[in-house]
Amino acid sequence: MCGRGLVVLCCFFVYTGIIMTAIRNLSRVARQALLSSPAGCGCQPLTVAVRSISFSPRQVTSDASFHSVSFSETDHPKVLITGGLGQLGVGLAKLLRKRFGKNNVILSDIRKPPSNVFHSGPFIYSDILDYKNLREIVVNNRITWLFHYSALLSAVGEANVALARSVNITGLHNILDIAAEHGLRLFVPSTIGAFGPTSPRNPTPDLCVQRPRTIYGVSKVHAELMGEYYHHRYGLDFRCLRYPGIISADSQPGGGTTDYAVQIFHDAIKTGKFECNLKPDTRLPMMYIDDCLRATLEVMEAPADTLSMRTYNINAMSFTPEELAQELHKQVPELEVTYDVDNVRQAIADSWPMNFDDSNARRDWGWKHDYDMPELVQTMLNYLGTDTCVARAN
Repeated sequence: MCGRGLVVLCCFFVYTGIIMTAIRNLSRVARQALLSSPAGCGCQPLTVAVRSISFSPRQVTSDASFHSVSFSETDHPKVLITGGLGQLGVGLAKLLRKRFGKNNVILSDIRKPPSNVFHSGPFIYSDILDYKNLREIVVNNRITWLFHYSALLSAVGEANVALARSVNITGLHNILDIAAEHGLRLFVPSTIGAFGPTSPRNPTPDLCVQRPRTIYGVSKVHAELMGEYYHHRYGLDFRCLRYPGIISADSQPGGGTTDYAVQIFHDAIKTGKFECNLKPDTRLPMMYIDDCLRATLEVMEAPADTLSMRTYNINAMSFTPEELAQELHKQVPELEVTYDVDNVRQAIADSWPMNFDDSNARRDWGWKHDYDMPELVQTMLNYLGTDTCVARAN
């Protein structure tokens, strides 16, 4: 055997001897500790606790505990918005960038953004069904707040249940696991659609029977319960608001049952004629988008100890298509409104709340709305009227 081989062999025996000596010493200490314990004291055998270095969100340990990051006045959150090209994402990004800084808010979606959105701040491709991609985004950008807006809405979901189940439920599970693993503060919106025909409808309280009859509603009840479970089980800072129908001028209807309340303004400005797909007396809770986005930010900034629950109703107004048309006639007298009822949408609307009880949100974190129906109508007409004049001029 060469000299180098002898040296290696000697070193191996030396190290082996050191390790065996250490093991014998540990065994002797453990034996002495057991022998010195009083007989019958009920003491358990000595064990060594070992914590895994890595954490798999697919196999959460029984003693896992996660807590959201707290922020100082100068340390703004790093925000990710999924499904950011929908009705609410772009507006929310604008609001959050104004508050936290342009580069601290990342908008994401699987669609190509329009030029104005792409150049207004950070945008990134993010598929919530791609767990690895989503996790990399959170890690690489040091995300601390996540707003999860990716979902198929009520009418669209009923037309493609399999896709709605995949996006609204499987996608949510990915979000929950990643948020828990990385200690994020997570916001997931819920909806009036989370209630069903057996729920109290006027008003509908925060806590009552929830038996929705759409895949959208079922997935939102699932999101509420899973979020609360993760909060109580793992300490995830989960926050959720049940939105009423949201009305905004800068986005097109996205397949929701309350979309008539958006479309009527576009048609009033463009053609002066509107055909409603719900019955004229169908009453539903509604809210202008500015109130909705402000409520979302306020509940996310609320101190955790002020929240008596993790899912809140919020409301502003409640009206029927006929009442909205009457208010519009004050500003657009020539508007013609007809009705061609869509049976699917009407059945959905008839199972939803007519009015929300949001007294808990108003008490716990000071929620209050700014827009009632007259302010809503005037604001929408001003916005769309100006937009239309600019388009015609161009």
